[in-house]
This record gives sequence, structure tokens and C-alpha cells, in this order.
Amino acid sequence: MPQNDLIAPGEVWLVGAGPGDPDLLTRKAENLIAAADIIFYDALVGPGVLDLIPPGIECISVGKRSGRHSKAQGSINDLLLAAAKAGRRVVRLKGGDPSIFGRSAEEMAHLGRAGVAVHICPGITTASAAAASGHMSLTLRGVARGLTLVTAHLRIGEPLALDWAALAGSSTLGIYMGRSAASEISRNLISAGRHPDTPVMVAVNVSLPSERLIRGKLSALAFLVEAVSDKEPTLLLVGEAVRNHGRAEAANDRALLNA
Repeated sequence: MPQNDLIAPGEVWLVGAGPGDPDLLTRKAENLIAAADIIFYDALVGPGVLDLIPPGIECISVGKRSGRHSKAQGSINDLLLAAAKAGRRVVRLKGGDPSIFGRSAEEMAHLGRAGVAVHICPGITTASAAAASGHMSLTLRGVARGLTLVTAHLRIGEPLALDWAALAGSSTLGIYMGRSAASEISRNLISAGRHPDTPVMVAVNVSLPSERLIRGKLSALAFLVEAVSDKEPTLLLVGEAVRNHGRAEAANDRALLNA
């Protein structure tokens, strides 16, 4: 099948670009990128992923990084619709997975109301990639039986209104875009009953060469993020599963010594 046949003229694909490393793209995502004739991409799409876009495909940045949006969501919706109505083969390239804090529902609804066919190609979400980099499992039998993902992204002036009691009881908690709210997150989780010594991991620029994994305790979370720029994509992982990373690292070390 010719690659262009993957996307019909006037059709839109919401494609997950993963956490940044182009090697973490799915094969389908890479094929869809090559089949497009216009791509709208987020600021969180890794530069290595953008380098895979063949020459001749029109590329339009639509920003969307926490706290700094080059275009409002409504404008992005309209751009996608205009391109589809013009008969373009459209890819909307999103960091991570389109269905996890990617506002894909809003884009699908806008396109669907206009009769435009829209599909989703999933991608690796940052929490999964961070766990892999940290040699840990987000779930762990007998220790972490569940995983809760939330976003701490807010409009300026809005309070961080989350169900802190429910989050405090979550086995493993992944908080996207949580850097600026780290102090509030720590304070509210502890107030809701989470132990101050609960392990945390601050994952910065996950899967990229500049990746950093900073470990500590929930009570020190505000201090841990001080070394992180507000321009760096940051994920917070909270829970006992974070503490258990040492078991996997020790096993890896033994395997290397015995190789």
C-alpha cells in the first residue's frame, strides 16, 4: 500500500509522538507522519521526531507547552478543520499519547461536527517512559495495585482543585506538568494523609539526552524541583513503587558483572 493511502484526503489523524525519543515512536506513527501533507505539531514533540518528517510536508507549530500556548485550542481546532476541508492529509502530532491530557476529545468533537473523519494513533505516555528510565514498575504486586494520572496544569489564577483525599490513597500517582505546583501538591497530599516520607521521582525531559531523574521524599518535593527550569517538561511520580527502583537496578548491576 502506498504510504499516502494511509490517510485519505480530508482526513485527520491524531498521532502520539511519545515522550521525545524518536525510537519510541510506533511504526504506525512513523508511517502516518510520512503519509501526511500537512502536520500540526506541539512544542513537546521531540526534535528527533520532527527530523523524521520528510521534505515537502508542510509543518505548522501550534505550541501548547504548560503555561505557554502559541495558539488557543479553538484556533487549533479551526486550523485542523480548514486543512481537512481543503482536502489535505492531516496529521496532528501530539507529545506522549493523544488521549492522555492531549485534548483529543475537543479536536475530535470539533471535526466530527463538521463531518470530518478523524482517527487516533496512540503513543507512549511520559509516565511509562519515566518508569522505564527509572528501572521501576508503575504497578507492583502487593505494593502498588493501581495507577492514577492527573494534570496540574492550570489557567493563570485558578486554584489547583483536585480530590486530594482520593489522590493521597492512590498506590502510584503520576502528575503531569506538576513542577510549578510542587509545593502545593506536597502540602495537600500530606494534609490528606500521605506520609511525608513517601518516595517521589521528578522526571525531567524524559527519554531525551538531557533527561534527569531526581529522587527524594514527598516532604521535600518543593526543594527537589528547584533545580528544574520552568521550560523543561516535568513529570512527578509519587508512591512506594518509586522506592522499589533499587531492586531492578541491583539486578541489572549483577547481570552486567556476570556477563
